[in-house]
Amino acid sequence: MAQIRIENVRKEFGAFTAVQSSTFTIEDGEFFMLLGPSGCGKTTTLRMMAGLELPTSGQIYIDGEEVGQKPASQRDIAFVFQMFALYPHMNVRGNISYPLKSQGMPRAQIKAKVGEVAEILGITDILDRPVGGLSGGDRQRVALGRAIVRDPKAFFMDEPLGALDAEFREHMSEELRALHDRMGATTVYVTHDQLEAMQMGDKIVVMNHGVVEQFGVPQDIYDWPATKFVAQFIGSPPMNFLDFNGRIGAGQDEVYLADVAVKIPPSIDGADGALSLGVRPEHIKLDDNARYRGRIVATEYLGTTQIVTLDSPNGVLKARVASSDKITEGQTTGLSFDARTVTLFENAQGRALRSRANEGVLIHG
Repeated sequence: MAQIRIENVRKEFGAFTAVQSSTFTIEDGEFFMLLGPSGCGKTTTLRMMAGLELPTSGQIYIDGEEVGQKPASQRDIAFVFQMFALYPHMNVRGNISYPLKSQGMPRAQIKAKVGEVAEILGITDILDRPVGGLSGGDRQRVALGRAIVRDPKAFFMDEPLGALDAEFREHMSEELRALHDRMGATTVYVTHDQLEAMQMGDKIVVMNHGVVEQFGVPQDIYDWPATKFVAQFIGSPPMNFLDFNGRIGAGQDEVYLADVAVKIPPSIDGADGALSLGVRPEHIKLDDNARYRGRIVATEYLGTTQIVTLDSPNGVLKARVASSDKITEGQTTGLSFDARTVTLFENAQGRALRSRANEGVLIHG
């Protein structure tokens, strides 16, 4: 397996820039997620790593070798597509064994290798069946089998579960992560599903409009978003933003919302103008003794929890509270925030104002 390094990689299609000077490192054996909305540049980035697209500028290293201008055939990688891309005239065994036959491997070795892979994927009983009659999940297993059968340096996967229904997609994501853990493979996985990325990934790159907004472990990205875009894209419901105008000085540990002092982590960055205080729904407490107030306008029951929508002097926000809490629509209640869980943003660029609370977080943005 291999470490993969992306250094100042840029991709232009005529006047359109799909990827803008991306830099990050995927460590050997990591399950690495490229996450973002449609058109953000994540698939183009993956295809450049794989050699299916060549970068306009920048360097790509796989296992220490610069491969940016080399075709896919010279990179020793395997690619799994969303739509499986199986050979319909071959059975399961033929599809899985095809890469080995192309390499001229002896027949006995091919048979042993295909059997080993089929056992790992749980498809031994369908090896001699045509692929056309298989379920979506089994076709995806065959596509994975064809990728892993030759032990490449890295696996690249472009939304491989996107064609499956929601229930089976969740099951296959668990299987795919377990397969990765057994093999210890370096895996790069593209998705637009933030829940999938948080569940499966060791590290995540969040992209938007061709720019890497943030790079780090899932928990850090969730707790300390580097930009308002990341804060909105990660989380369901997303982070709330309470907008206000103010001036923040170095070391300041409170801001004023509707003339009420709200504690924040001591600020390192200063800012002046349009700002937002960001807080996750689960970090808002409904507290009648709190001075900052909001009016309950709606509730959404989710089983163990409920989402409460409130109208506050600084904007609408959502709180996640226990389903057993008594909530009355139209009621006014106090809202309290733990300073350790809030993030301050300046609105012009959408960047987070860093604080001592998140000083050690791996952030690029």
